Amino acid sequence: MENCKSIGTPMAPGTIINTYPSGKTVDVRTYRGMIGYLTYLTSSRPDIMFSTCLCARYQADPKESHLATVKRIFRYQKGTADLGLWYPKDTGFDLTAYSDADHAGCMLDKKSTLGHIQFLGDKLVSWASKKQLCVSTSNAEAEYVAAASCCSQVLWMRAQLRDYGFKFDKISIYCDWKSAIAISANPVHTLKQSIFMSGIIL
Repeated sequence: MENCKSIGTPMAPGTIINTYPSGKTVDVRTYRGMIGYLTYLTSSRPDIMFSTCLCARYQADPKESHLATVKRIFRYQKGTADLGLWYPKDTGFDLTAYSDADHAGCMLDKKSTLGHIQFLGDKLVSWASKKQLCVSTSNAEAEYVAAASCCSQVLWMRAQLRDYGFKFDKISIYCDWKSAIAISANPVHTLKQSIFMSGIIL
């Protein structure tokens, strides 16, 4: 891949990855090695988190189409080798978080993929992208589950930061789905929804 042409995005817009049972199988060890490298790289490159985790789902029986998607991520890496995380020292230290989700994004089991990131001031310190454990029946439910996962990460971070003398009374978690925000704002409905979701996971 050293002489490959660089590209501006890790994944083409609207890309759908499936099992493709009729596709040509590629070497499993090579594919897993490439995924392992990219997974290690996500510790400092949140921009490839989603695409890498999406490709990692098909390590059991990778096809040529999966390998082409992984190679596109490598081409993106070549063109963006100078990108990195910036941590300015003279900015605020407020803990804020953002969550998002798609609905039934996986074509196999119709499960949604959630994503969330956490900032300390202007500094990005934590991020995640993973498939939800349950099947969401609506966009609002998928966004609510993503916000709940983000909230659990925020609570863990607040507990860790408290050991270093930082106390946060109010933490902002941003969600772009009004229905999920309304569910979260209703304490009675939120309790019922949490019990319902626990029943699905169990």
